[in-house]
Amino acid sequence: MKKWLIPVIVIIIIAFGLYRWGVGFNNTAIKLNENVSEAWGNVQTSYQRRNDLIGNLVKTVQGAADFERNTLTDVIEARSKATQTTIDPSNITAEQLQEFNQAQGGLSSALSRLLVTVERYPDLKANQNFLKLQDELTSTENTIQTSRTRFNEAIKPYNNHVKTFPNSILAGWLGFDDKPYFDSEPGAEKPVDVEFDFN
Repeated sequence: MKKWLIPVIVIIIIAFGLYRWGVGFNNTAIKLNENVSEAWGNVQTSYQRRNDLIGNLVKTVQGAADFERNTLTDVIEARSKATQTTIDPSNITAEQLQEFNQAQGGLSSALSRLLVTVERYPDLKANQNFLKLQDELTSTENTIQTSRTRFNEAIKPYNNHVKTFPNSILAGWLGFDDKPYFDSEPGAEKPVDVEFDFN
């Protein structure tokens, strides 16, 4: 074997190894990114279900003649703001996620005030449509929590893949940036203030 052939063979083997590593990294990153997009789609679907239910809840509550209009208006406005905040899962940033979370948190807050205020109206509390909607909202809130948890679970392997060395070298070059996790809604760290009015 000629001496000049050995370095050529070594270079070809190294080049082939780098090629295989690059292809393997890229394909895995794409699969993990698709998992993140799917998980984000499930989060959005859960929030959309809540928004649809809130529309029905508002219509049901509007039927109560002496219901406080300010509380109802707050819910309608918060719902409108929450539905206007959208995120592209392929380019998700921490700021976008925080804005989305804040809009949804505002809706959750307005909705909880609505449900507390409704407690003062026995006719409305006894309304079967209202009770059914309230149960569905509770179920949907649980689904939202599960979807958010699964979104974070999908983010972790993706971030681990693109942030570990030597993958981090290729990640920046190929445009695979790490993605932010879904944090709790603003004010979630504060305990809920529950009051019972027996008068």
